[in-house]
Parts: sequence; C-alpha cells; structure tokens
Amino acid sequence: MTMTPSGILLRTYTQMLKGLAAWLEKARDQVDNPDALMAARLAPDMFPLTTQIRFACLQAHEGGHRLCHQDFPAELDILLEEGRQGGDRPGTMADALQRIDEALAALDSFVPEEMDAGGDRPLALELPIGLAFDFDGATYVRDWALPQFYFHITMAYAILRQQGVELGKADYVAHMFAYRRESADTPG
Repeated sequence: MTMTPSGILLRTYTQMLKGLAAWLEKARDQVDNPDALMAARLAPDMFPLTTQIRFACLQAHEGGHRLCHQDFPAELDILLEEGRQGGDRPGTMADALQRIDEALAALDSFVPEEMDAGGDRPLALELPIGLAFDFDGATYVRDWALPQFYFHITMAYAILRQQGVELGKADYVAHMFAYRRESADTPG
C-alpha cells in the first residue's frame, strides 16, 4: 500500500474533526453551560478551547491549500483571527461546530491528485513570528501538518476532560471501530 499526502491528510483530518464534533456534542449534553467551556484553558498561558478548535480547523484547510500550492482563501484569515482573539471573544459551542462543518466541507473540495502532486514539490512555510521552513510536501505532511493538527485536537480533548466532560480513549479513536472484529481470544 502506498501512502499519499492526500490519503494521509484528508482521512486524518476528516475522522478527527468528526471526532471533535462528537466530543463537543457530548459536552453540550453533559454540561449546564456549554458555551462557557469555550473559554476554558489547561493553563493560563495556553490558548482556550475555542482557539484549539479553530486552529485545528485552520490546519485542516492549510494542509490542502499548501500541498496544492494554492493561495489561502480570505475566510481563513477570519478563522485565524477568531482563533487569535479566542481569549477575549470565545464564541459559542454552535460557532465551533459550524467551523468544524466548514472545515469538513473544505476537505471534500480538495482534489487528491493535486495534493499528491505537491508531495515532491518544494514548499516554504513562513510564520508570522519570523521563522521560515523549507520542506518538500511529504516532509511538510509528516513534520508540520500532522503534528500541528494533532496538537490542537489533543489540547481540545484535554480541556474538555479537565472541565469534567466524560470522554475516554474510545471517543478519541472512535474511527477505529470501523475496523473492529471479535478476537478468537475474546471470552464468550
């Protein structure tokens, strides 16, 4: 089996964003004021839940656009700014779920062959803090796109757990149940 940038990113982003939406829906059902969760943080110097969600969505958009060597659409600037302002304007649970839906729709719009063609091409990543990185597309996927995305997804999960939302490992890897089978060693 050959792994391609599109096969790795599109599937990973989709399954984990759907998982994130499910965690938020669980939180909405378990907590008296789910919108208050959006401002929750693990530590005072970390971004709040709302920012973790928006940055995970942003990473999903970014991966496809970078590999396709496309300019970012203007709506990504809005998403980035919402994330940066999350401490002052956390928004609502409904806002967060809408951003996840938008990211999932964007993932459906990427052409896998265009993403895969970017796997061997040079890719420059310039951060607003003055750092720049030069990759090929495959290295970008492995060393930037996936780690950045998983960081924000994992922080969202941790914040929800810290705030008392009943989530477990099965919620984090819910996508794995599509591959489940009973083991021969499973007690009857």
